[in-house]
Amino acid sequence: MGAHIIVFDLDGTLADTSADLLAAANQAVAEAGWPAMLSHPKDALCAFRGGRAMLKLSHARLAAQGGSDLPQEEAFIEAGYPRLLAAYGAAIDTHTRLYEGAVQAVQALRAAGHATAICTNKPEALAVDLVAKLGVSDLFDALVGADTLPTRKPDVAPYHETLRRAAKRRFGVDLGADVRDFPQSCLIGDTVTDRETARAAGVPSILVGFGPEGGDIARLSPEAILDHYSDLPALIERVLSA
Repeated sequence: MGAHIIVFDLDGTLADTSADLLAAANQAVAEAGWPAMLSHPKDALCAFRGGRAMLKLSHARLAAQGGSDLPQEEAFIEAGYPRLLAAYGAAIDTHTRLYEGAVQAVQALRAAGHATAICTNKPEALAVDLVAKLGVSDLFDALVGADTLPTRKPDVAPYHETLRRAAKRRFGVDLGADVRDFPQSCLIGDTVTDRETARAAGVPSILVGFGPEGGDIARLSPEAILDHYSDLPALIERVLSA
């Protein structure tokens, strides 16, 4: 198998960030004068869907409790989102940990000659900061975040930009407008967003089976399910050779 570009999602794929994300959402809600509504690990899946999803769930639970003077959902989310980002940035790695075997798997892929990169819906500055604090910045040839481009996953543009940057840095190859000039890539993720991104890009996806959805992730019909990072190099070889 030749050299390929292996693209990873970040939250819920490389690292379990759910506890810190939920804490930031609860702080944002508390700063607005409302009680915390989210708990870990119960709401971990919601955390991996992003800041606005956590605020939406918080609003729904407050509404169910009959919160008086509760703003409309949209206003609640838009007011809370900047507070959530600030709280998260101030305590981004308190509980966050890389999944077991992730570092070794990425190192093995790089030793085999592949490029490795991150395409995430976390704002770019926060993603860069987290990857640095986790000590793995040098394991990735590119990082594209939610605000790197005007669109985010599942739009295909961030994935394509990730390929361009990784190919340029790792292989000295300028893919230009047509990323199909590069032989192959695949996306490692954990949600329907990643599955849809891979489908839009016409590339295989490998979804993790150790996240909050567990075996239920099979409902998305990825090309493969990753149960432990020790299996990843062999899975990628199988998927890209299919």
